[in-house]
Amino acid sequence: MKIVAIIPSRYESSRFQGKPLALIAGKPMVEHVYTRACQAKLIEDVMVATDDKRIFNAVAQFGGKAIITSAANRSGTDRLAEAAEKMNLAADDLIVNIQGDQPLLNPRSIDEMVQPHLYPLEKQTLQDSPPAVQMSTLAFKIVNKQEITNPKDVKVVFDSRGFALYFSRSPVPCARDASEHFATYKHLGFYAYKRSFLDTFRQLPTGHLENIEKLEQLRALEYGHSIQVIITPHDSPEVDLPEDIARIEKLLVDSEFGTRNSEC
Repeated sequence: MKIVAIIPSRYESSRFQGKPLALIAGKPMVEHVYTRACQAKLIEDVMVATDDKRIFNAVAQFGGKAIITSAANRSGTDRLAEAAEKMNLAADDLIVNIQGDQPLLNPRSIDEMVQPHLYPLEKQTLQDSPPAVQMSTLAFKIVNKQEITNPKDVKVVFDSRGFALYFSRSPVPCARDASEHFATYKHLGFYAYKRSFLDTFRQLPTGHLENIEKLEQLRALEYGHSIQVIITPHDSPEVDLPEDIARIEKLLVDSEFGTRNSEC
């Protein structure tokens, strides 16, 4: 099984046009994302999937790999699937969907998300065997309480085995009693799945809850597919608007978000 990271990246954005090429500490954001993806120990190859020649050329300029995909793709998942097809990935190859607007992603969290797909099935017992992992994703225990009520920060709740129950832009769970104290988890938006599941997922009709919340991952839950949630100790702040860049640059000097040299 080959393990490949693909970074869907488009130029057009209603809130931040050209976001992948926005400079962060002198480098385009897509380069920061690409470099950190390369640092994940379990990733064998990294590819940027884009519909824009400017992004393609920028990736080539810093020595990365990119592939041109159709501008007609309705979502990043469709762009991912098209890239997987053009790369001739096999049905059992594992694809890691890397968010292109999270330039401080921690490579260790990517390895954490991939690990469940490598679980040695032959060593499982009937007692400890979890359901087959079709799709895995990441969550981070919220520290900044403003993120609990901010709709742009997606929250996730999961069962006792770590499988997602629901994703929402609203605070979940929502305590009836003010005296209740509990952790709230933020969804980081990275995914890992085999190409066979990615092809199945993209063929599913848009879900009712997906349409309400505008969260694509709800489609999998609505049609009965499981998503394993991996709790990571590593946050991954995102860039939504141009004014977020100053905050990201400040975090770059923090040892937690520091980067190291890598080749991919």
